[in-house]
Amino acid sequence: MSDRPVIYAVDFGTSNSLLAAASAARTFDPAPLDPSAPDPTILRSILCFPDAGGAHVGADALREFVEHGGEARLLRSIKHHLGVRSFRGTILRGRLASAEELVAALLRQMRVRADAHYGVEVRRVLLGRPVHFDGEDDAFAEERLRKAATLAGFEAVHFLPEPVAAARAVGAGAARAGVALVGDFGGGTSDFTVLRIGPRPLERSDVLAVGGVAVAGDALDASLMRSPVSRNFGAEVQYRMPFGKNVLRMPRGVMQYLCSPAHLSMLQRRDIATFLADVRQGSLTREDQRRIDQLTTLVDDTQGFHVFEAIERGKVALSAKDRAEIRFSHPGIELRERVTRKGFEEGSRREVEQVLGCLDATVAASGVAPDEIGVVCCTGGTAKVPRIAAEISRRFPAARLDQFKGFHSVVEGLARAAQDLLQA
Repeated sequence: MSDRPVIYAVDFGTSNSLLAAASAARTFDPAPLDPSAPDPTILRSILCFPDAGGAHVGADALREFVEHGGEARLLRSIKHHLGVRSFRGTILRGRLASAEELVAALLRQMRVRADAHYGVEVRRVLLGRPVHFDGEDDAFAEERLRKAATLAGFEAVHFLPEPVAAARAVGAGAARAGVALVGDFGGGTSDFTVLRIGPRPLERSDVLAVGGVAVAGDALDASLMRSPVSRNFGAEVQYRMPFGKNVLRMPRGVMQYLCSPAHLSMLQRRDIATFLADVRQGSLTREDQRRIDQLTTLVDDTQGFHVFEAIERGKVALSAKDRAEIRFSHPGIELRERVTRKGFEEGSRREVEQVLGCLDATVAASGVAPDEIGVVCCTGGTAKVPRIAAEISRRFPAARLDQFKGFHSVVEGLARAAQDLLQA
C-alpha cells in the first residue's frame, strides 16, 4: 500500500475551505493551504481578481484587494451560485466568467498548493456537498461543482454529503454504542445527521437520516443588514422620480441585493447605478441623499465584503453580550449602528425557525425519539447563536452536547471516506 496521498478530500465551504488527503493505507492531516491565515489549514473561500491579471484566494485575496483599491473584484460566498440557474456568471476583465470557472479558480489553487505540500500530483477528489444546495436545483448544482472540479484539474470526482462526512468524525471517536445527532452549521447551509455510533467502523446502515436547509450564517448576517444596518444605505429613503409627484421608497429588489453577501455585486449593474443616481436626485432630504451616497460608495469602492465582516463581528459579539455596536469607516461611509440580542433574534426569527424546522424534520425521519439521542455534536459558529444553542439544549435534554474541534470535522470525515473509496 502507498504511503503517499492518491486522493484529496475537499470541504469546499461558503465561508471556508479545507483539504485533507488519503491513501489506501492511511489518512493525512489537512494541508496548510493559507500560510498567512491564523490557522493555515483554513482557507477563506474568497477570490480577488485584480485588473492586472491573476486570481488570488484566502488571505492573499484580501491583501491584493486592499493593494489594488478599486481596480480589483473581490468575490465571496460563490458556493451560493451553484444551484441558481439564472446566475450565468459575472463580468471579469471584459468577459463573462461562469459560476463553474469561479469555483474552479479556488479549487485549482487548493489542488496546486496541496500538491506542493504533499509532494505529489493528485487528480482524484472526494468533494463534500450540502444535503441541499442554495437555489432551486440540487442535481444542477452538483453537476456545476463536478465541472468546476474538472476545470481545476481533477480527473475523477466523487461526492459525499457533508453531514455524513461529519458523522464519520463522530463515529470514529465513540467509546460506546448510542445514537448521535450531528449538526453542521456553515455559512450557506445547515445540515443534520442522525446516526448510530459505537466502538466500531461506521457503516452505511448506521446513518438513520440526513437533512439540510440552505439557511445558515450568511442568512443571519443578512438579517442584521436588513434591519437595522440597511437604513444607513438608503433602505428607508423617500424620493420622487423626475417629473413624478408620488413619493416612493427604495424598491425591495435593490435592498435584497444589498442584504445578500453573495449577490451584493449585482448592485454594480449599469441599470441599477443609473437608477440610484435618479433616486439621489429625487431624494426628499439631504439625509436621504447622504445615505444614497454611502450606498454608491459601498458599490463603487466594493466595500460590501468589509461591511459584512463588521456585521459578522457584531453578530459574534451578541453571542456573549446583550448589546453590541456594528462599526465601519471608509472615506464616504461612516457606520455606527447599535444592535441588541433581542432585536437580532426578532429580525432573524424566520431564518432560525427554518433551521430548527429542518432539525426537527431530520430527527422525525430517523424514527428515533429525541430523548433517545445521547450525543449532540455541532460544528460552525452559527451553533453558538444563543437562541439556536438554547433550542438544541431544550430539544435534547438528555444528550451530551459536544462542540467539534474547530472547522475540521467535515474534512477529517471526508478523508476517512476517501480512504474507504480506495479500499473498495
